[in-house]
Amino acid sequence: MPEAVQANAHICAPAPLSGITRALISPRMPAPVTRKVHIKTYGCQMNVYDSQRMADVLAPLGYAVCDAAEGSDLVILNTCHIRERAAEKVYSELGRLKKMKANREGMMIAVAGCVAQAEGAEIMRRAPEVDIVVGPQAYHRLPQMIAEIHRGAGKALDTEFPVEDKFDALPAASGAQGPARFLTVQEGCDKFCTFCVVPYTRGAEYSRQPAAIIAEAKRMVADGAREISLLGQNVNAYHGEAADGHDWTLGRLIRALAEIDGLARIRYTTSHPRDMDDDLIRAHGEVPQLMPFLHLPVQSGSNKILEAMNRKHDADFYARVVDKLRTARPDIALSSDFIVGFPGERDDDFEATMKLIREIGFIQAFSFKYSRRPGTPGAAMPQQIAEDVKNARLAALQAELIRQQTRFNESLAGTVQSVLFDKIGRYPGQIGGRSPFLQAVHCEGPASLIGQIAEVRVIKGAQNSLTGELMRANAEAA
Repeated sequence: MPEAVQANAHICAPAPLSGITRALISPRMPAPVTRKVHIKTYGCQMNVYDSQRMADVLAPLGYAVCDAAEGSDLVILNTCHIRERAAEKVYSELGRLKKMKANREGMMIAVAGCVAQAEGAEIMRRAPEVDIVVGPQAYHRLPQMIAEIHRGAGKALDTEFPVEDKFDALPAASGAQGPARFLTVQEGCDKFCTFCVVPYTRGAEYSRQPAAIIAEAKRMVADGAREISLLGQNVNAYHGEAADGHDWTLGRLIRALAEIDGLARIRYTTSHPRDMDDDLIRAHGEVPQLMPFLHLPVQSGSNKILEAMNRKHDADFYARVVDKLRTARPDIALSSDFIVGFPGERDDDFEATMKLIREIGFIQAFSFKYSRRPGTPGAAMPQQIAEDVKNARLAALQAELIRQQTRFNESLAGTVQSVLFDKIGRYPGQIGGRSPFLQAVHCEGPASLIGQIAEVRVIKGAQNSLTGELMRANAEAA
């Protein structure tokens, strides 16, 4: 059984992406010589955003697009350290790239992201083929690091948490990224859950200034974005200092972003239950652009396990937050994260999680077996759970989550949903997009609707998607 199975496709899917690529050309190379880069992105949606920004940092240098590692002059692995054996997967990929590098003179390899942050010097020791190791707080220095290597430095390593704001050093985001975009507003986490490496790899909580966020969002909308997802390791802990010195919470920021003409949809992820303040909850009922879908991780339904995880909330607190959200926005749907097999989890603790799932109801979820992350308190805890017990619990939990997800999707048959179309479908004449609840939606329609929002009558709901037909007015308008 796999370590983790997601109940549905989601923007924070932990599986490796197929590869986000951008072209980079060294300013030190004489024209018209071009050089190419391939960026392979693993992990969360924040890594997707970071990969795009790495490309933006280097794009002004004139690099050309390359969709594969083969033939590239620079390959960047933007890594994730959340799951077990994450580092070993990186070393396996580096082994493949080492052979490629041996056959391509001048090729450079860079490791970025959270594995780079956690194991920077060790990567250089174990994988001498790597030229650059850069942490997630320092990737704005990539041009300087590449220049240092061209000057004969040999290797470049930067896993510091710089004092300066890296966002101040980033150029304007490039366009042509589709109608749904990611926008990082907060980084780091101060919660120190005992299973999590994020505070060690991403650092303390930091919030960007509202003016910078609004300016970037306006550029995205001018570039064709209709939906923006606000990102943060603990996004609802956002507290940005405005120009007048006042503190803005996430709810205040969302209300300001909703005033941008042309921005039709707003989402945010990932949230902590302790930071769902009343103003943010009210925003769900008062801001039409804020979609009726929220990813709100709970991890466990057992108060004993939640305390051991250092979550700083119990199951009743989580349920009260959900009640407030549903009072503010009755149609809101929830997604969550669950960990089974945390040290000390007994059968009754697991049953408490199942009880919470049945009582609250989720339309999407990510569920995982607990895995030890080196350097976290959970790794040293006694009463580690046997793998066969974890497997059985994960299977039971996922079966219930999939049942709930399928039931919700099927319940939408006959309803009309607003769909943001963002791609050509798998079959001729088909287009695909996302519902307000972030479900994949497929229907027949013209490619001219891509980038637009149109009304779709749902014909059928399945486990992972909805099938529909364009409302006649939308079809005629297209």
